[in-house]
Parts: sequence; C-alpha cells; structure tokens
Amino acid sequence: MAIEKKHFFYNPSRNLIEEDNNSYSLQDVAKPNLFREIFDYDSIPKVTFNFRNVPLNTPENIWVTDTTFRDGQQSTSPFSVKNIVDLFKMLHRLGGAKGIIRQSEFFLYSDKDKEAARKCQELGYEFPEVTSWIRANKNDFELVKEMGMKETGILVSCSDYHIFKKMNLTRKQAMDKYLGIVKDALSYGIKPRCHFEDITRADFYGFVVPFALELRKLGDEAGIPIKIRACDTLGYGVSYPGASLPRSVPGIIYGLHTYANIDSSQLEWHGHNDFYKVVTNATTAWLYGCSAINCSLMGIGERTGNCPLEAMLIEYASLKGTLDGIELPVVTEIAEYFENELHYIIPPNTPFVGRSFNATRAGIHADGLLKDEEIYNIFNTEKLLNRPARVAIDSHSGLAGIAYWINAYYELPDGHKIDKKHEIVAQVKEFVDKEYAEGRSTVMGDDELDNMIRQINPKLHNKLMIRED
Repeated sequence: MAIEKKHFFYNPSRNLIEEDNNSYSLQDVAKPNLFREIFDYDSIPKVTFNFRNVPLNTPENIWVTDTTFRDGQQSTSPFSVKNIVDLFKMLHRLGGAKGIIRQSEFFLYSDKDKEAARKCQELGYEFPEVTSWIRANKNDFELVKEMGMKETGILVSCSDYHIFKKMNLTRKQAMDKYLGIVKDALSYGIKPRCHFEDITRADFYGFVVPFALELRKLGDEAGIPIKIRACDTLGYGVSYPGASLPRSVPGIIYGLHTYANIDSSQLEWHGHNDFYKVVTNATTAWLYGCSAINCSLMGIGERTGNCPLEAMLIEYASLKGTLDGIELPVVTEIAEYFENELHYIIPPNTPFVGRSFNATRAGIHADGLLKDEEIYNIFNTEKLLNRPARVAIDSHSGLAGIAYWINAYYELPDGHKIDKKHEIVAQVKEFVDKEYAEGRSTVMGDDELDNMIRQINPKLHNKLMIRED
C-alpha cells in the first residue's frame, strides 16, 4: 500500500513548522450532495456542530466593497444614471482617501448600465474602483473588454443545488466551464473575481477547495492573483464556535485561506440577511481571515437584502479603533438622498440611518438624555453622523421628553436650555395629554409641537426661534 508523502514548511507568521494538507481533489459524484440532514426544506435548516474551532486570523488590512448598483438595484425601483453617479460620488467621499470602500460593481447588460459605469469611470477616482459582474460565458466577457475594466466578477455557482439542479451539469463539467472563462479573463490581463454562489450549501472539500486550488494555480501561472468571493446566497452562514461546514463562516474562511492557500487580500465575503445574521457573519469573516466584505447601501438587495455598508463602516471603526478617514456624516446624506430622490422608505428604527434610530419616546429615557445624553445615546451621533439625539413625543414622553424636544428642535445652546420645570413644558404636556385622551395613537410631529408652542406663548416661541433669552 502506497503511503502518502507528507509535506512540511516553515510558516514565518507563526514561527512554527506546519504540515501542508493541500491535497484535495475534485469529487465528481454521480448524485448531488444536498445535505438533506440539514436542509430538508420542510423544516427550519439545522445548525450542526463538530466542535472544531479554528483560530482568529484578522488581516492587517480590511475593507468593504459595494454592490448597490448590481445586487442592490435588483430589489428597488431602477436607478437613473444620475442617481448612480450621485451615489457613487457620495461613496467616494464616505470611504475617504484610504479607500475603505475599495470597489463598486456594476451590471453591463443595458445601455443605461454601460452609461452609468462609464460616467463613474470618467470621474477618475482611485476609490471606489469601478468593476463589473458577469455570468460564466464568453459573450458576457466581451462586455468587460469593451468597457476596459481591470477586474470583473464571474458567477461560479458551487453548490450541487446549482450545479446539478439549475445548470444540469456534473461537478467536473461545471469546474471545466468556470476555469475556461477564467482563463479567457487572464489572457486579457483582467483580474477575475470568482463569485462562489451558494457556498453555505456546497460540498466544501469535494468541490469548493479543489476548485479554489485550481484557480490559485491559474493565477500563479498568469501572475494575476484571482479573488474568491464567498457568497452566502440564502443567508445560511453561522458564526458560532464549533459549528460544522457547510454553514460555518469561520470554517469557510479558514479553509479557503489554509487549504487552498488563498491570501486574505483575495478573499471576500458576500452575505444575505435571511436569518438576521448578515452583519455578524460579515464581521466574523473579517475576524477569521477575509479582507473584504461586500455590502450595499441601506442593505438593499433581493429578498431580505445584503449586508448594510453603513453598518460595516461602524464595525470597521469598532475593530480598528479608528475611522481611517471614513467620512461618516455622508451616511446621513445618503439616507436623505434615498428618501428624497429615490423615494425609498427607510424604516424609522433602522440603525444609523432611520429617522428614529437615536430617538426615544420613554419619559424615563428622555429624563436621562436631558441630564446627559451619553446615558441613553449609543455614541456622539451628532458629531459622527450629523444626527443629534432626539425624543419623539407621545403619551409616554412626560415633562422630560418635552423639555428635551424643545432644546433639540430649537438647537438651544448651553446656558439657554430649559428644564422640565419650565412653565412652557407643563403647558405643552397639557395639550399633548388632551390629544391622547381623545384617542390619538400616533407620535406628535415636529411641526405640530412647534405650532402648539406658537399658540401657547407667541412671544416665547419667537425667542426660541432666534435663540434669545
């Protein structure tokens, strides 16, 4: 019996001798592996554990990429060319000079798609770089060449659900097809970014790793590193320690990095929010060795959406301890643009961008804000997002809530702020209580409260408007 020869190498990053396990070969099975013990379809998908923990391996450099104009736009009313260019300019400002928003991807199928991509290219920004997305066929590749792009995403579905059931191919046929289009890209000096669709239902060691190894070999031969985007297409990924493949986000990233020798800078995570895990899974991908997280503004995207780009910028600052030039107030500009220009409805309680994300209705919370907003506000939202903490006035707001609203709405400086013992506060509360006693169920609007103060005390209202004593 032949004994497999072990291969060892010295790893300077760990200062230890390691065993090279990169001997995985394609398992060209006759029947698809659909992981029916996990995904039986008539039950909630199960999370299984093998209790194998892999080490944290956060890259020195991490960043985000944008798919607002590709995956994101599939779920909204079509953007105009002007909309796309406007948002692209804001992405450039938001990501800062260091390019924390590294790339933005575009469709190239319609004349409008091409015009939008060209206009963004013509802006001459280093960041975000304009890239594209194509299917794995030569006709689509001609579009990339026509646009003169340096990088393109290529759809390479990797689960047996897609290989067998959608494309009616075997694993070998699918791999051969994918490698062919990648070779075409490399022959023109274009960097391929291979989108491993549905990776959280794929046979990791029977297809994913062997395919990744072949891609790495092609990249090494061409001198062009090939990127791999791990796509959690249905949001099945989990971040739990000891969870088993195919759903383990740490296992997927560790495996691609360790068993396929894909450098962190060539790894990207693309998740969906079907099970409310999209931000946690994305951050986990960073922690375990993935440099790039693919996102969309407001998290827009098909079904439950993509990872919100604004959320990952906050995660970046949390992990790195610095904004690295990220211009966070632009997030608020983008949210206002979505509402005013795109007529997109942002749920009011959406973190960082919703109108009520840092507003409270509870009187006891408002009392805390009145004394020191740090008690109930997550961070200095006025400084970092140009969004002062607010209170919403309803039947639960109390005197403290009304006092805080007056100070915030009229932007009263220190020394001019009123407290909950001020006469106007009690008078407004009387009006508010009457409204709700008569059956009102909605929050009081700013204009309503402003008019209420004008009616109660016109002289004081005038002073508030011009910030006089």
